Amino acid sequence: MLVAIVGSAVRVLFEYERGVVFRLGRFAGVKGPGLRFIIPVVDKLVKVSLRIVAMDVPPQDIITKDNVSVKVNAVLYFRVVGPEKALIEVENFLYATSQLAQTTLRSVLGQSELDELLAHRDKINQNLQQILDRQTDAWGIKVANVEVKHIDLPVEMQRAMARQAEAERERRSKVIHAEGEFQASQKLADAARIISSEAGALQLRFLQTLTEVATEKNSTIIFPVPIDLIRPFLGKAGLEEK
Repeated sequence: MLVAIVGSAVRVLFEYERGVVFRLGRFAGVKGPGLRFIIPVVDKLVKVSLRIVAMDVPPQDIITKDNVSVKVNAVLYFRVVGPEKALIEVENFLYATSQLAQTTLRSVLGQSELDELLAHRDKINQNLQQILDRQTDAWGIKVANVEVKHIDLPVEMQRAMARQAEAERERRSKVIHAEGEFQASQKLADAARIISSEAGALQLRFLQTLTEVATEKNSTIIFPVPIDLIRPFLGKAGLEEK
């Protein structure tokens, strides 16, 4: 009998645990880790873990601000910083935190548009963390982080986004091609002005083209001959006839 009484008076708390003591139903204090003694029958010690809890928030059906139906799930990281508050202020702090996270997730994401939800996820995560941390502070709980894990879009929306991305790629391709044509036309205009400013430049360009074509082992070569190139010979022939 004595051994049972002594055994009920001894408690061992790990480093990550705290013991909340209730004496005759009233809060009597919080005991730290190690070997602790309580008064049998009179005291009741409840252990509370102070380690970070990773809680999975179940998928929630959400309608965004621009009326798109999506299914979103998240993960919540929190820890108990006030063991006495976690036991006294709320009946089951794990269940209460889970329910609060689900309702807050639906509320916050319902105020965001789909593009914002996809492109600015870090901002939404920070907003969720601040709201949950503020509301759970009275329960002695510190929310460290909230991460939106997966956003499940309807098949029709996925197809529409794929068509939008394809159209955007095609638009960029046409713009780049048009810019290339514009730059090429500018270079050709500059080259034409340079060639027109020198009398022999056009003849040299024809000879260069002839040289390039001759290296391709062609049996027949047809190329235009500028009249300026044969005009001296025509002039000599006219003098001889006179």
